[in-house]
Amino acid sequence: MHTEAAQAAEVVATQFRRNADAVAALAAELRASPPAFIATCARGSSDHAATYAKYLFETQLGVVTASLSPSVHSVYAARPNLRGALFVAISQSGKSPDLLRNAEAARESGARVVALVNAEDSPLAQLADVTLPLCAGAERSVAATKSYLASLSAVLQLVAHWRGDGALHDALAALPDALRDAWCADWSSLTDGLVDARNLFVLGRGLGLGAAQEAALKFKETCGLHAEAYSSAEVKHGPMALVGPGFPVLCFAQPDETGAGTLAMAREFRERGAQVWVASSQDAAPGVRLPLGLSHPACAPLLTVQSFYRAINALALRRGFNPDVPPHLNKVTETV
Repeated sequence: MHTEAAQAAEVVATQFRRNADAVAALAAELRASPPAFIATCARGSSDHAATYAKYLFETQLGVVTASLSPSVHSVYAARPNLRGALFVAISQSGKSPDLLRNAEAARESGARVVALVNAEDSPLAQLADVTLPLCAGAERSVAATKSYLASLSAVLQLVAHWRGDGALHDALAALPDALRDAWCADWSSLTDGLVDARNLFVLGRGLGLGAAQEAALKFKETCGLHAEAYSSAEVKHGPMALVGPGFPVLCFAQPDETGAGTLAMAREFRERGAQVWVASSQDAAPGVRLPLGLSHPACAPLLTVQSFYRAINALALRRGFNPDVPPHLNKVTETV
């Protein structure tokens, strides 16, 4: 896991170079014939990437985006009307039967199917109208790292070309170096503080919500640590009743309009005596600050997760777990 996560910067740089022409062509088609809406379909870490995609599509392009449950077609045999939609399937292996059935149904109903997939010879890649390879290469650790970040960068590259945004293009160029810096960020205080933890919350919002979801999953699968991800707004609707003295809370403060609310929530929890860590580019962040480099807001979730991956790998080892081989899990999960 440590070795593969450390490769993310090179993976993203390679992906941007290799997919540049294909992404530009797809973006031109989408500008010429905009989809009525976007539907994403994924599971696990890939679905957390889809959460990021939803916020990026809606905030940068103004296109309504919904996450489709694979079970709607594969189990219930229902066929949603996706005519005129852009159907984005995100997968590492491109083999899961439920994802394939939904992609096939989407294409049959008139949607344009785009696959973000790591296995370029997979069934999903073969049935898609357009395939954008993640270019992550072999990933042996059960816990996905570089392939998750490559999913986010693929979405980011598509949106930058689709919108024709100069600031986003500049952010793409700077992203590999920013990821290298993020890998070296010192998040050891998080590792030290959670060695004996049993539960925690991970908070994010907007573009950062998918990062919180991904972090919560990694706590569970690599560390045997129960973690739940919440929007820093949604946590107020009930879950915050659990937060009291000593309760661990990890906050991802996005450097955008959602950041102030997340910092306010972190401050409130700290005043209750909770153990709070905040990933933030602001020196005045409440709780224990985890450094986050300055970047375009759309890139911040990638940098946050890259720093987190190094910390979570260390935490797994400290807690006596092998992060490469979590109990009861397989690298490729095929659901129906």
